Amino acid sequence: MKPFDPRLLRYARAARGVLLIGAGLGLLRTCAVLAWSWCLANAITALALPVMDGIPGVRGRIDEGAYGTAQLTWLLLGALAAVLVRSLAGWGMDVVAARGAVRVKAQLRSAALDALDARSPQRDSGPGDAELATSLGRGLDALDGYFSGYIPQLLLTGVATPILVLAVLLADPLSGLIVIVVFPIIPVFMILIGLATQAVQDRQWSQLQRLSSSFLDVVAGLATLRIFGRQDRQIARISRETEEYRSRTMSVLRVTFLSGFVLDLAGTFSIALVAVTVGTRLVSGEFPLGLGLFVLLLLPETFVPIRQVGAAFHASTEGLAAAGRVFEIIESADAPRGAATPTRRTASTDGGPGVAVGAAAGAAADAAQPALVFDEVSVARSGRRVVGPTSFAVGQGELVAMAGPSGAGKSTLVAALLGFVEPIRGRIVASERVAWAGQRPGLLHGSIAANVALGDRAPDDGLVRRALDSVGLQHLDGGVELGVAGAGVSGGQAQRIAVARALYRAWNRDCAVLVLDEPTSALDPESEAVVCAALRREADGGRAVLVVSHREAVHRAADRVVRVAPARPEPQIAEVDA
Repeated sequence: MKPFDPRLLRYARAARGVLLIGAGLGLLRTCAVLAWSWCLANAITALALPVMDGIPGVRGRIDEGAYGTAQLTWLLLGALAAVLVRSLAGWGMDVVAARGAVRVKAQLRSAALDALDARSPQRDSGPGDAELATSLGRGLDALDGYFSGYIPQLLLTGVATPILVLAVLLADPLSGLIVIVVFPIIPVFMILIGLATQAVQDRQWSQLQRLSSSFLDVVAGLATLRIFGRQDRQIARISRETEEYRSRTMSVLRVTFLSGFVLDLAGTFSIALVAVTVGTRLVSGEFPLGLGLFVLLLLPETFVPIRQVGAAFHASTEGLAAAGRVFEIIESADAPRGAATPTRRTASTDGGPGVAVGAAAGAAADAAQPALVFDEVSVARSGRRVVGPTSFAVGQGELVAMAGPSGAGKSTLVAALLGFVEPIRGRIVASERVAWAGQRPGLLHGSIAANVALGDRAPDDGLVRRALDSVGLQHLDGGVELGVAGAGVSGGQAQRIAVARALYRAWNRDCAVLVLDEPTSALDPESEAVVCAALRREADGGRAVLVVSHREAVHRAADRVVRVAPARPEPQIAEVDA
């Protein structure tokens, strides 16, 4: 785990301002520390010399410049001013770090969400929903400790430590040499403790991911668990995982506290070693009192930043671990999907879940040409071909049903059309715009009308009503609010709302192709007949309609049925039933 990941500057520009302003405030604070140490050392010397000069055995052994009352006053005022400047600089660093943390978290979340939105919804690998929610929620929130505690100390270590070590070296070469020799002990301890901290932190984070996934699974299937009386077993499982997470958290806290103790102990021994040599020379009269006090006052300030940066680093490792996972999410959007042969089609989502629009690489298909063509298309998943080669076309004014056994690759072909996966062979030619509804309705929290017109900045209420009526939802009020994931309507109603959304998009955008994936799987025969009639009207109106379905009613309503067989080593051509 790196103390500072440079990717933070690339993906969160607010971090640059935090570092620049923080470095300037750190330099100001360091100058204030030097001024405070010098003024206080000379003021103490001026007050102590008259007393020490009267001690037998000391008189005549102290060679110090005399300070008058006026000079002493100015020294005390200078020390007070330095303390105020130091406090204000420290406060400024904390404020800049805290506000920067808010902006950095917002920028990282935004970049990660953009990356998630840009990637294929049918990805073969990647973090699950629970891990994503944990990383972008609780994980990034842990960056508060990283920015408010670790970053200021890291800046002080980089700015103040070299200046203070140089000041000690110039004031007393012997003390400076001792500091240079013993100073690396603390970073060595930091590295050793950091390795142990990283191990326990990784285990804690993994356990948190498992706990989040288990909780999400239980919530998603709570109704089913209660039906079969299995909820108590899941409660016990979550309780065990919660206890294990508590135990791992305590392990992290133990290592963190021990690391702070070890770093403080190492710093204390280092300061004590220098203090002994300075004190010995002061007693023997070989070292001026004012200069000795100046060195002794600077020593703790020299070691404090490196000690505190180690403690703060171990306390913020959770945020660093989450940030690393967020960086992986952001960078995964730029990763190539694989070596695919070029196709004449590119696709991009337009309007959110359940609806997509594809743009052809060339000009729109001519009226005499098919609106949608699959030409020897093969698609692979996880290095294994799952469908193809498959060839068929859908003409304008035609309703075509795609059939085949489950797992034959029907939905994969639709995904290839929409650009969610890349074919390893062949080409797909589509007209300028494609409206699509997938197997999952993809309803969101909001009104039914908002779900139908999803992605439209200026919804057409008349088209929304017409789309709902076309799929047999005349009785549904478009203003009814749905809950999370479309809660509030039945499965069949949700499916028909998704079909209405595709129809709305086809009418509103004048799409030449309409693609539906299992649009009637949850419908009764009467509702299915209404949907099939709506699709028939779209085809009769000149639109190319492709429907993936296992239902015989859909097959009977179609002009043709394209049957897709599972992938075989040899090339295959889709069978076509008249």
